[in-house]
Amino acid sequence: MRIAMVSEHASPLATLGGVDAGGQNVHVAALSIELARRGNEVRVYTRRDDAVSPERVLLAPGVEVVHVTAGPTRHVPKDDMLPYMPALAAGIAADWTDWAPDVVHSHFWMSGVAALDAVSRMASAPRVMHTFHALGVVKRRHQGADDTSPAEREWLEPDVGRRVDGVVATCSDEAFELKKLGVPPRNISVIPCGVDLAHFTPDGPHESRRRRHRVLSVGRLVPRKGVGTVIEAIGALAAEGIDVELVVVGGGASNGGRDPELERLAGIARQTGAGERIELRGQVPQSALPELYRSADVVVCAPWYEPFGIVPLEAMACGIPVVASSVGGLIDSVVDGGTGRHVPPRDAGAVADAVRGLLLDEPQRRQLGANGRKRMTARYAWSRIAADTERSYRATIAAANGSAAPVRRRAKGGAR
Repeated sequence: MRIAMVSEHASPLATLGGVDAGGQNVHVAALSIELARRGNEVRVYTRRDDAVSPERVLLAPGVEVVHVTAGPTRHVPKDDMLPYMPALAAGIAADWTDWAPDVVHSHFWMSGVAALDAVSRMASAPRVMHTFHALGVVKRRHQGADDTSPAEREWLEPDVGRRVDGVVATCSDEAFELKKLGVPPRNISVIPCGVDLAHFTPDGPHESRRRRHRVLSVGRLVPRKGVGTVIEAIGALAAEGIDVELVVVGGGASNGGRDPELERLAGIARQTGAGERIELRGQVPQSALPELYRSADVVVCAPWYEPFGIVPLEAMACGIPVVASSVGGLIDSVVDGGTGRHVPPRDAGAVADAVRGLLLDEPQRRQLGANGRKRMTARYAWSRIAADTERSYRATIAAANGSAAPVRRRAKGGAR
């Protein structure tokens, strides 16, 4: 198949850990690479956010990233990108004049808007699949007035879900929310995110640590990720006399300027009285993450809400137990009592209790970590996720065509 991925703000080439660079970037990159390994030809379309990147970049054999000029050639916060979606759609459609995809898979609601617009400009329209990665209705529920999404999201996002040929939800909780938005249940497939089991492993070097116990938090630094809650919990454990340190990975302004969230978290660390035990590491490349995960006793993911969450998968693949908020995709991926512990969101006391219990029980930590690795191997390998996704593409195309006719695969060596 020829597969067009549309990921308007989340380029698979981006440095992770910034405000708008996280799990979606990893998902799009890994899924595209694995689909290409299965014999498909993949192009990933993303908005150009600088003036120097080449128009086309080979990400991996069979995967090309296409930078489309749509709006200013600089970073634009994702919630400010909606006005540039028509230009993005026009650029994508122009590229399709000599490269007609069999299926389009858009990621995030604005990419869905652009993908449907691009398809409408074609005489022979491909089928459109969509993954939301986050839903505005859930974001508003938890953030209220702090939600910076454009007002149009309230009606455009459900419209995307109803108009595309199929929706790939990343967890059962998201599928439930989609049904409430009017997406036909027959159009919804639940396929989780995956993890690179060859990169994230229990065996290998690990970073040295300063104290007896280390807790790790990894991800984009925005308030809803709950890192402040983790800092408060570690401060409480330090006050009890537990010899523990916390390393927070993520954040840091890409241009070297101020990062308000990093500054806010540093203030919380000072208020706990345990500031010297809390390291705000900033962004860390994917290549260095396994060594960092292996150095931890526990990884904590305490968001207010989470559409899926790739960090727990990476931690479990490295054999590290996870303390996770019992929200969204974390309910599916982290097994309470099996691979880690569930805690209520925004509850520093519950996080402290769960972490304390694990830090003081090494045999339990080892068992939960081993269980996590087994779970990742059994269900979350990207090879399986890509196979399931490809099946959903083929089923959607066959249903739309009224037949089970096979779709072309990329010939050996590249193009058809």
